[in-house]
Amino acid sequence: MKKFEEKTLNTEKIYQGKIIDLQVDEVSLPNGKTSKRELIKHPGAVAVIALTEEGKIVMVEQYRKALEKSIVEIPAGKLEKGEEPMKTAERELEEETGYGCRNMKPLISFYTSPGFADELVHLFIAEDIYKMENASGADEDEFVELLEVTLEEAQSMIEDQRIFDAKTAYAVQYLQLKEAMKG
Repeated sequence: MKKFEEKTLNTEKIYQGKIIDLQVDEVSLPNGKTSKRELIKHPGAVAVIALTEEGKIVMVEQYRKALEKSIVEIPAGKLEKGEEPMKTAERELEEETGYGCRNMKPLISFYTSPGFADELVHLFIAEDIYKMENASGADEDEFVELLEVTLEEAQSMIEDQRIFDAKTAYAVQYLQLKEAMKG
């Protein structure tokens, strides 16, 4: 047995949706007792740090119903069934921003909320980006405003909570660290 492992005794599927599935697992704990775990299953997602020639970060502002407000984020989206994360990153960059790139590189992957969800976000950096003439555009139910911000503007947006999600804050921190290592 792995350290602290919880063995699943029973799984009850509660909801199967377009983006997530919800289940409740009854588990056996390392001390022999049982407990319940409410779990969200997610196909995974990508997020893209895209920088213009001027060094500005390409972001989108969009309304997030779960928060009941608009926030500024780096381009991102969920993996489609059987789609490689790199392809998803290229697709999402184009759909949300109208940009393409000549070089997409993976940086790191991380879990967003491992206490109750298995969503794994793959973070990429898009280099040598260019405005596409015939970009595919946002999904029918997606309304975004394109922004290009400096690193300093992004830091201010974190402070005033316009940037308020982990993937975007992580991306800004990554760029700050990269900048600090140059100097």
